Amino acid sequence: MPKISADDKNLTVLNIFTTDAPEKQEGLLGAMREIVDSAAYPGWMSSTVHAGVDKPGTANFIQWRSRADLEDRYNAEEFEHRTLPLFGELTTSIRLLQNEIAYSQTKSGEGVEISPQRSDYTVIAVFGVEEKNQDGLVDSLGPSMRFLDEVPGFVSHTVLKGIAARGFEGSFVISYSQWENKEAWDAYQAVPQDARPAARLDAERRTGSLLTSVDSNAYQVVHTRAAGE
Repeated sequence: MPKISADDKNLTVLNIFTTDAPEKQEGLLGAMREIVDSAAYPGWMSSTVHAGVDKPGTANFIQWRSRADLEDRYNAEEFEHRTLPLFGELTTSIRLLQNEIAYSQTKSGEGVEISPQRSDYTVIAVFGVEEKNQDGLVDSLGPSMRFLDEVPGFVSHTVLKGIAARGFEGSFVISYSQWENKEAWDAYQAVPQDARPAARLDAERRTGSLLTSVDSNAYQVVHTRAAGE
């Protein structure tokens, strides 16, 4: 199964699609499964498909050997004339987000695993930020969040630093977190301000002062495949 590590120097791409109806989400998932199961692109390493839970949509967590390999895929006739038009019919927005993994932590102390064999409640948030503040936002969303290890139901937390994008203007940082279930996530969100630890309040204050936008959704991993499988 694919693993996430801050030591990984390959390119990580998150393709996030939104749609306006559950049936269109099913159409997206079917199209994504077909592409993933037939993938044989030079430099492609793995794809993990996520189904939207809170709002209709999908996310595809993709690992590539390099940006050059990804650009070859984007420039291919199939991608321009078949893949993008197909997704365009089913979506209300398409964001193709290229990243480097800046930070990762797990409650277990082991690596971050993403797989449909797991039952994680996955929350993905995309934060817009001015370029000059991007590193500060990475810090406030990453190392400043060590307190999560003490939160019931927390599984893992990964911060990705955006390096290029299609469908998103400006700089960005992504938070990819796993929780045991929706109840654990909701309980974490519901903690009153006066009951939150100082480290959390400080991280939230810093994050709020740096971001320019935020968009999030919860997901369930439904399919994955790696090169050679």
